[in-house]
Amino acid sequence: MGEPLHYRDAGLELHGILERPREPNGRAVLVVHEAPGIGDNARRRTRLLAELGYVALAADLYGGGRTFGAEAAVGQMDVLRNDPPAFRRRVQAGIDALKQVEGVAADGVAAIGYCFGGMAVLELARGGADVRAVVSFHGLLRSNARAQAGEAKAKILACTGALDPLVPLEDVTAFQQEMDAAKTNWQLIVYGRALHSFTNRNVAGGADPRMDYDPSADRQSWAAALAFLDEAFA
Repeated sequence: MGEPLHYRDAGLELHGILERPREPNGRAVLVVHEAPGIGDNARRRTRLLAELGYVALAADLYGGGRTFGAEAAVGQMDVLRNDPPAFRRRVQAGIDALKQVEGVAADGVAAIGYCFGGMAVLELARGGADVRAVVSFHGLLRSNARAQAGEAKAKILACTGALDPLVPLEDVTAFQQEMDAAKTNWQLIVYGRALHSFTNRNVAGGADPRMDYDPSADRQSWAAALAFLDEAFA
């Protein structure tokens, strides 16, 4: 079920969950959680990655492994997304911790994220982090600190839902323009019937009409992400 991995961002102790593979492939992936904190989806993806040979760390963005309800989570998110340097540093702390795990090469790390975590890994890439690739699943695409030409080193894949009201078409267009202007190595996949949180089984049939689980988009985006990671590590 994973092991605790405590690491720090300045004075804040962060409580991640590490999964080690039985047959390591020499690669590692940071998995960044949705708005409430580390939950079932991030834990499951971390386990799946370990089964595929990756050392995988479920990152903690809030400290102490805390989780929040929907309303409180918005406030926690806003603290970070309104301060891009601090946001990027918080995600980078997980990358740094992962690179210290035995068997993980300094140049063998990637990051994936879901919802708020998807936004987080895009911020990581925008800031020029030394990672092979980032994959965002239904993450917000807009940023308070856009990518600058030549700064983003990571290959970028963003998977979004065409019906996601939190990522409207104007944000999708602006993201493409930003990535082009910054000369990044990027891809964008839009799933035509998908709402927000389309990879999260726990939101299926929930009360929030903005989000729902989409099994097809989940399967396709996961397959696309794994192929993207394979190519990035090749």
